[in-house]
Amino acid sequence: MTPFSLQMARRALLISAVALAAGCAQQSITPQASKEPVRLMTSGGFTEAHKRLAPLFTQQTGIAVESAYGSSMGSSPTAIPTRLSQGEKADVVILARGALDDLAAKGLVKQGTQIDLVRSAVGVAVKKGAPIPDISTEDKLRQVLLNAKSIAYSASASGTYYETQMLKKLGIHDQVMPKSKKIVTERVGTIVARGEADIGLQQVSELLPIEGISYAGTLPDSVQHYTLFSAGTASTSTNPQGLEQLLKFYTSPAAAQTIRDTGLEPIAKPR
Repeated sequence: MTPFSLQMARRALLISAVALAAGCAQQSITPQASKEPVRLMTSGGFTEAHKRLAPLFTQQTGIAVESAYGSSMGSSPTAIPTRLSQGEKADVVILARGALDDLAAKGLVKQGTQIDLVRSAVGVAVKKGAPIPDISTEDKLRQVLLNAKSIAYSASASGTYYETQMLKKLGIHDQVMPKSKKIVTERVGTIVARGEADIGLQQVSELLPIEGISYAGTLPDSVQHYTLFSAGTASTSTNPQGLEQLLKFYTSPAAAQTIRDTGLEPIAKPR
């Protein structure tokens, strides 16, 4: 082989090696880049937990999460039932179990895919700087509500309980409801922080993240109401593998402490 031929052969070999390396590199990054994001809708009760967990999930799996937020029930434009009924697409929906079952009955969530994730208690908050009320017993809670000039409550599961059951259990429904305001488009804590209500009642996990309020504690056991927040597969889901990985992570022991830190009680068995 002449020197010129040898040089050309070496050059061809070098070009082939570079091309092979580039192909291997492309193969190594393509699966990561082509992973379809998981579209998740969640109501307020699980929102803070989701906001903390989603980045960890993406970091571990390379799967992005596209999030949408709204109430479990109601007919406001941002309510999850409204969004789904109007054709907004999702892979997984997390909201109060009763509302999730209603969506399954309407065909907006695939029947039989519901799994309970967490249990949430109702708590009380006041504006930061205001005296923190003692609500440790049923009698003390009753007096606090009677003394309050204005009360804000949620338009979701905890609010439904407040207006239809809790006040009646306390025997003060007629006295307290006229000064109670249902909050539809904002967190209850935000209303309290602005001084637009003396007291706010909502899921603990929805109160804790709000700045400008002081958390007074949960309702006494005798009038406490726990809400199950559950996940279900949306009928428009196109990413079953991604949502399965997401739910596996959200029900894992590794996620449990983060969930507790947001005021929720994990109850799901690891998948």
